[in-house]
Amino acid sequence: MSNFDTVDFFTDPSLIEDPYPYFEYLRSKGPVVREPHHGAVAVLGYEEAVAIYRDHETFSSCNSVIGPFHGMPLQSAGDDIGELIENYRSRLPMNEHMVTMDAPGHTRHRALLMRLITPRRLRENEAFMWRLADRQLDEFVGRGQCEFIGDYAQPFAVQVIADLLGVPEEDHRLFRVRLGLNAPPGSVIQGEEERFSNLNSLAFLDGWFTSYIEDRRREPRHDALTELALARFPDGSTPEVVDVVRTATFLFAAGQETTARLLAAALKYLAEQPELQRMLHDNRGLIPNFIDETLRIESPVKSDCRLARRTTRIGGVEVPAGTTVVILNGAANRDPRRFECPAEFRIDRPNANEHIAFGRGAHACPGGPLARAEAKVSLERILDRMREIRLSEAAHGPHGARRFEYAPTYVLRGLTSLHLEFTPVENR
Repeated sequence: MSNFDTVDFFTDPSLIEDPYPYFEYLRSKGPVVREPHHGAVAVLGYEEAVAIYRDHETFSSCNSVIGPFHGMPLQSAGDDIGELIENYRSRLPMNEHMVTMDAPGHTRHRALLMRLITPRRLRENEAFMWRLADRQLDEFVGRGQCEFIGDYAQPFAVQVIADLLGVPEEDHRLFRVRLGLNAPPGSVIQGEEERFSNLNSLAFLDGWFTSYIEDRRREPRHDALTELALARFPDGSTPEVVDVVRTATFLFAAGQETTARLLAAALKYLAEQPELQRMLHDNRGLIPNFIDETLRIESPVKSDCRLARRTTRIGGVEVPAGTTVVILNGAANRDPRRFECPAEFRIDRPNANEHIAFGRGAHACPGGPLARAEAKVSLERILDRMREIRLSEAAHGPHGARRFEYAPTYVLRGLTSLHLEFTPVENR
C-alpha cells in the first residue's frame, strides 16, 4: 500500500493479513500518533504503552473492547469525564466483565478470579494437560496431516480451561460439541443434544456454569467447582451467583482464544523453519524463550483500548479527556528502542520475555502463566510425536508465495486455519 494516510486501522481489511508495515509507517511519526479517522491516539512505543497500562487512574478500561465506538456524548465533557464514564458504563458492551471494569469493581472481581488460578490448581491443571495433549494428538497424528487449529489448538485450550474451572471430564466433550469444535466420533450421546438445546454459541456457558455453581452451593464437594462457588470477595462478602458465573465464562472465553492463537503462531514458525524444529527437538530448554519470542513477534492481542478520564499528555502528545487511546501491542512489541532487529524471530533473544502480549498493570492477563504452560506442554508432545512438520502447499501455497488468512478484527491477531503435514512418530 502506497498511501497509509487514507487507511482506517479500525475498518480497513487491507491491514488484516499484515498490519506491520502500517505500524512502521505510524512509528516513523513518533511513538504516539494521532489517528485521523476517529479522533483516537495510537501508541506504538513500548515505554509509553507500559506507562498507560500502569496508570489506571488516568486511563479507563471501559472501552477496551469497543475502542472509539463507545457512543458516549463527549462534545462538552470538559477536562475530566470520570462521572460521565460511570453514568454510561452500564450501556457499554461487556460492561459486566472485568476486562472493561475499573477499580474498585475490577479489584474485587480480579481477586475472585485469582482465587481460582492458585499455584496448587495450576499444578493440578498441568498434570491434566500432559494427558490431554496425547489424547488430542491421538485423534489425528496417524494421518500425517491436520488442520492444526481445529484439530488441536482450540479443543486443547477449551478443555484445559474447563479442567481449571473444575468441569468434570465427562462433560468436556459437550463443550467441544457446543462450541462447534472438531470432536471425535461418538462425542454426543442420546439425550445430551437436548440438555442445552435452547442455548447458542457462548451463551450456553452462562446457563451451564449457573447450574454448576448453584449445585455446589447447595451440596459442596471436594472439587474446584466448589472452591469457585464458595469463593468470597476480598471484604469477605459472598458474590452473587451471576458474578461467579461471569468470572468463569470470561476466563473460559478469553483463555482459550489467547492460547489457540499462540499455539497456531508457534507451529507456523516451526513449519516454516526446519532448523528451528531441530533445535527445539534437541534442546527442549529453548522452548520457554521460543514461546515468549512467538508472543512478542505475533501478539495475540493486536490492540487494546483505553479512554482518557482527564486531559493528559503521552509521549509529548496532548490527549484531551474523552480521547480513545489505542495501545498497539503488536507495534510496541516491535519497538526498536526495546528490541534489537524487532522484525526478526530470534529464539535466543535475551529480553523476549519483556513483551507486553499479556498487557501490564492491574489488567495484565491473569492467564499468562497458564498459556505459557499450555504452549510448553503442547510443544513438548508435538516434538515427541511429529517430525518434519511443514506447511501444506495445497492450502497455503509454495515457499515464497504463501497464503494465510487471519481473523478480521482490529483487536486480535490470529490465523483462522493452519494446515500442516508431518511424519508421525510411532512410539511415544
